[in-house]
Amino acid sequence: MENANPLGEFLRARRALVSPEDSGLSATGRRRVAGLRREEVAMLAGVSIDYYVRLEQGRERNPSAQVVDALGEALRLDDDAMAHLHRLARPIRTRGRSRPRSDRVSPALLRMMAGWHHTPAVVLGSRLTVLAHNALGRALFAGHTHSDDLVRLVFLDPDARTFYPDWERVAVSTVAGLRGAAGAADDDPELVRTVGELSLHSPEFSRLWARHDIRHKTHETKRFRHPLVGELTLEYESLTVNGAPGQQLVIYQAAPGSPSEQALSLLGSLAAATAPTPDPTPDPTADPTPSEKVTRREW
Repeated sequence: MENANPLGEFLRARRALVSPEDSGLSATGRRRVAGLRREEVAMLAGVSIDYYVRLEQGRERNPSAQVVDALGEALRLDDDAMAHLHRLARPIRTRGRSRPRSDRVSPALLRMMAGWHHTPAVVLGSRLTVLAHNALGRALFAGHTHSDDLVRLVFLDPDARTFYPDWERVAVSTVAGLRGAAGAADDDPELVRTVGELSLHSPEFSRLWARHDIRHKTHETKRFRHPLVGELTLEYESLTVNGAPGQQLVIYQAAPGSPSEQALSLLGSLAAATAPTPDPTPDPTADPTPSEKVTRREW
């Protein structure tokens, strides 16, 4: 995580993922490294080999926006990765400490989610930990060792590959989403600890993290194999919470009239039947008590 030359690390990782054939080049001669050679990236980007080597080595740290765009095109970066490359090349310098990312979910958002009885919804933090959920969102992810942490659920949970039938695709998307969610706060000490733990215990995570894929959660179709209701195919939309930097509201839906919609309805009924009797309705304007905070973050 902490690296004195993040730009160079990103460039090295990304050129290793592009084959000469992808770029219209002939793969001649013995190649000691995967992907493109430095001189090939330089040629495709229209810069000198010496200049590109200095960028990778951290001896040149101020490429122009035009050069960054050319490098992104040479490395075949998508929009998210291109934006990340620009941030690495020209980081925004701020005075003092940046605004901390909040783990507190607004009471108004909690009330809104509680009213969605047929739609699973969760609020994620910048490390893809679950900060809050509605009843159906809780039921969707319940029963796992790491139900409150979507990254650890994918890579450390013993039944992750059963829960996610398309585990390999989910794993790639999750690591890219973690980088996307972290954004400019990738020096967050808790994120550093999280990446260190996952790299130590999951070779798959370590390999994928080294690729430097980055993708913001937006929308996707995901399959689940739920222990209570079986197969579910759900579409999700991820929305940023403007009042809380780093938070994402993720809403899942099944196609109308589909077997997944029926299974989701059954899951809602099962969750309602096993839900504890609620306490008297609290004052919605009051701050949450310590016990309420734990309920929102744990399953």
